[in-house]
Amino acid sequence: MRGVACPIVKAFVGVTDQDWYDYLRARPDLDEVNFWQPGGAQEFHALGRGEPFLFKLKFPNNFIVGGGFFSHFSFLPVSLAWAAFGEKNGAPTFRDMRERIERLRRSTPTPHEDYTIGCVILHDPFFLDRPNWIPAPADFHPNIVRGKSYDLAESSGMALWDQVLGRRAIQDHAGAEAQMPMYGDAALVRPRLGQGAFRVLVTDLYERRCAVTNEKALPVLEAAHIKPVSEGGVHDLVNGLLLRSDVHTLFDLGYLTVTPKYRVRVSRKLKEDFDNGEHYYAFEGAGIWLPTSAELRPAQDLLQWHADEVFRG
Repeated sequence: MRGVACPIVKAFVGVTDQDWYDYLRARPDLDEVNFWQPGGAQEFHALGRGEPFLFKLKFPNNFIVGGGFFSHFSFLPVSLAWAAFGEKNGAPTFRDMRERIERLRRSTPTPHEDYTIGCVILHDPFFLDRPNWIPAPADFHPNIVRGKSYDLAESSGMALWDQVLGRRAIQDHAGAEAQMPMYGDAALVRPRLGQGAFRVLVTDLYERRCAVTNEKALPVLEAAHIKPVSEGGVHDLVNGLLLRSDVHTLFDLGYLTVTPKYRVRVSRKLKEDFDNGEHYYAFEGAGIWLPTSAELRPAQDLLQWHADEVFRG
């Protein structure tokens, strides 16, 4: 995922709730947001990573009021969506988030039901001031309740994206047009993921199973950084492993590591320090579960860093 080019060819205009928009607009410097779908049944395939997703308010406020850039789509239990994104879900508390979702769902869940929602994860969101709102395109029919795709090679798509760039430039007073990707820019580089997107993408990349134990109970699985952000690591898939929570803790503390050949090592210090750990020694020398795509597997240089700098030997 490092420095991968992604040309922009499409945009999607999604219909959003005024409360969601107002809450997030009041929070500056957001690096990502979760544009959730309450039903949790329909997948989102309209965009490639890095392409723009624009926010249009519901009627009668028929305006485009902001947007972001597509990172990933996933079906998630509502509890995990909250754990990953918190207030970036557009609500101050988990209870408020559930209440907003449940007002829009066709069936009423039980109070403790951890129902599934669709999550369109967007990076680098922006929110336009009221004078810079853009009237919805003439072909955006009032009956559209989810959204509509636009081809940026066609006149209506070009005109819409030009308006977005122009309003951003006016609002920022600093040439936002130069900072936002243009149609056909083959040199556009995918930006780094936010913390929430990193957690969800790692979870999905490893098909919701612990790389070491093959555990599939989603509530106990965590996206681990091989090189922590505090040490200069980034939210990049090749810097991630999906680990069961106890294995994650041992990994972070150096009682367990994964070699550049993707083999598990368990430190002798685990037994020395705690007179225990037999369960974990059973994984010594075992290979980990790896993503199918070689380019998305843990970076060998980062695994070597962990073995040299964190592992207790």
